[in-house]
Amino acid sequence: MSEIELRARLIAGDLDALAAAYDGHAPHVYGVAVTVTGDPAQAEEITRNAFVALWERPSAYDPGLGSLRGWLVSRARHEAAVRTKTG
Repeated sequence: MSEIELRARLIAGDLDALAAAYDGHAPHVYGVAVTVTGDPAQAEEITRNAFVALWERPSAYDPGLGSLRGWLVSRARHEAAVRTKTG
């Protein structure tokens, strides 16, 4: 499924689309978060937060501006950096 189709399905409330996004991108998002924080528990929470944000506001992701993986990683990297800075 294309990222445009995935986004449309997420907007329609399709949980299978969220599961597909998670299966395809969660390991990478988690890897970035754990690299930045150095803390597996925080990385799990950050990864979860990225996917919750996608589920709650799927229209915030615009496939015309970049990949879904990039969007998720950007959110995770930002949250991880903030947590690390404020520690």
